[in-house]
Amino acid sequence: AAAAAAAAAAATTGVVTISYHDLISSSQQQQQPTQPSSLHDNLLTKIGQAYGESGLGILLITDVPQFPPLRSTLLPLIQTMATLPPSQLCHVECPTAGYQVGWSHGRERVEGDRFDRGKGSFYFNPLVDDLEMAVLNRRKMMRRLNASADADAASDAAAAAAHDGNGGDNIDSASNAATDQPTTNSNGEPQDDAQFQIVARSNPAFFAPNVWPTESVPELEDVAKEMGRLICSVGRLVARLCDWYVESRCPGYPRGKLEAVLSQSLCCKARLLHYFPPPHDDDDDVVVDGRSNDATKTTTTASTTTAASEDDTDYSTWCGWHNDHGSLTGLVPAMFLDSNGNEVPCPDPSAGLYIKSRSGDLVRVEIPSDALAFQVGETTQIHTGGILQATPHAVQGCSGGSGRSSGSGGSAASASAKKGRSGGGISRETFAVFMEPEYHGDMDIPGGRTVDDTQKREAEVHLPRTVRVLRSRWKEGMNFGEFSDATFAAFH
Repeated sequence: AAAAAAAAAAATTGVVTISYHDLISSSQQQQQPTQPSSLHDNLLTKIGQAYGESGLGILLITDVPQFPPLRSTLLPLIQTMATLPPSQLCHVECPTAGYQVGWSHGRERVEGDRFDRGKGSFYFNPLVDDLEMAVLNRRKMMRRLNASADADAASDAAAAAAHDGNGGDNIDSASNAATDQPTTNSNGEPQDDAQFQIVARSNPAFFAPNVWPTESVPELEDVAKEMGRLICSVGRLVARLCDWYVESRCPGYPRGKLEAVLSQSLCCKARLLHYFPPPHDDDDDVVVDGRSNDATKTTTTASTTTAASEDDTDYSTWCGWHNDHGSLTGLVPAMFLDSNGNEVPCPDPSAGLYIKSRSGDLVRVEIPSDALAFQVGETTQIHTGGILQATPHAVQGCSGGSGRSSGSGGSAASASAKKGRSGGGISRETFAVFMEPEYHGDMDIPGGRTVDDTQKREAEVHLPRTVRVLRSRWKEGMNFGEFSDATFAAFH
């Protein structure tokens, strides 16, 4: 009971929080600077505390408009979908995309060769339903704009030629410039549409169109897209603040890099997550995910949690240890539901999100229900040369399926425990949005930073044993698609 109480008290220790209103105010002040802003300086300090070398890699944004009602509407729909019969779920599976679009359960490996049966996922792109078509339409629009600009340039050149009598040399120069096209666009995409389509269709995990349960859960699509787009809009404001922080510390950092990546990319992977109730633990020797309950017991200090054994997998029964490999992840605080869809308190105060700091501490993080969390991914770590850093995290499941409270939570938790024992276990619902570059986006470190700066070897020592070091998956000159392929190959 003492350990459980300590875990609950320590849940938000060290987690940096910024108000959405302060985020907006700081951005507006910087766009029209008239005098030094103490608010802006304070927020930059918070970015360093959250994402810098000694931070937990997570930031909470509070007071986001429309966020609480969207959360209350969306998260119960995840349970609704996850408990559909297989005959309906099969219609929203996409095997050709490696189950990285639509419904996925038991298809992914975590922590070695163990298939992930603890949770079900529903993947979609909240920005566009068909990424390949959206990119092709954007390319068509850009060609029209470029053609119009070339026509204007040719017209200006003709006027200049008529004025100075140069015999049309300016016209020829403008025409040559317009027709001498590179083989790739400025963002690294193949210039030829057919070549781009070959890439898109060879990478369905990136480009396969969304599928939706329009017959079985028709209300899901609109609310999921709305929440996803809200998270992306707040994420771009966080990215702007991150850019200002990094620019102040790295002269070689491209101005506005992270915000530009998130604003221009149409590639975004959203993931609705349903964590299935574990089996009941009426017996002390019950086996959960192939391990007895004794293997998941923990001891807790005021600010950190330390495994009774030294196995990091003791904290990952619901989701294995990993770093997010994208740019920035928006995370909706979890909701616990009984089998009838009623919200209940978390039945186990040791359950939830755990982060491993760069000094090796294990920290349990509880996100308040009205806050939106953002975690830095490895792509941002690379783009900033290690000034901002991702941290490994995992999700620990509730101990057994009975909903036992381990001595905290009061009568509400006790009542939900009884309901869990008689009417099925407690599930956990959440939503993550992985904001990232498009497939051909660069993975370059900024000038003045080195590969060793990007992930210091001292930090590698404290990585959970199942997390592959960054340098083993990322090489200079890669694009984001290649880095993603290397990451999935290493973990799955």
